[in-house]
Amino acid sequence: QVQLVESGGGLVHSGGSLRLSCANSGGTFSSYAMGWFRQAPGKEREFVAAVSRSGDSAYNVDSVKGRFTISRDNAKDTVYLQMNSLKPEDTAVYYCAAVYTFTWYSVPRLDSDYNYWGQGTQVTVSS
Repeated sequence: QVQLVESGGGLVHSGGSLRLSCANSGGTFSSYAMGWFRQAPGKEREFVAAVSRSGDSAYNVDSVKGRFTISRDNAKDTVYLQMNSLKPEDTAVYYCAAVYTFTWYSVPRLDSDYNYWGQGTQVTVSS
């Protein structure tokens, strides 16, 4: 059974950086594509980035391209989200999610595609 635990959130000034981590316990981590989603107060949860089970394919939503980078270390059963040049509009609870994929290159982008979720970590960017 996949269990995901996020860490690394916090309070940062606009323009600053944070690196989120999501550690998995249970299951074979390299069999799962991993995604990051976020939910701001009063808004629906939105997709941020995803990486394939192999780590060779990744996709970021347009609003974070050039600022956020998703990566994974299958030896450590961990996926990361490096966030640079943070903006106040990046303030949200960030969730990691996992889904088993049959292909090494699949990068699911819908929250309905994922069936395992972490508890979330708060990121607050002050102006």
